[in-house]
Amino acid sequence: MNQPRILFADEPTGNLDSTTGEQILLLLREIQDTLGMTIIMVTHERPLAERFANRIAILSDGKLVDHFAVQTGVRA
Repeated sequence: MNQPRILFADEPTGNLDSTTGEQILLLLREIQDTLGMTIIMVTHERPLAERFANRIAILSDGKLVDHFAVQTGVRA
């Protein structure tokens, strides 16, 4: 069975209601914790990213303008 090291998630909650979106992010966290996988997620929802991410990179006009570690991430 394939076990990729990295999962790219482009707006995985973009068209979902908030409850379903949170369930998806909790599932991604579980996958990350269980398989030790790195997840790179693109989102326009900074508060959501701050709740679930370990690190955040902020882009503007295609350029990296900030990046930082997040101390408190949600754990499933």
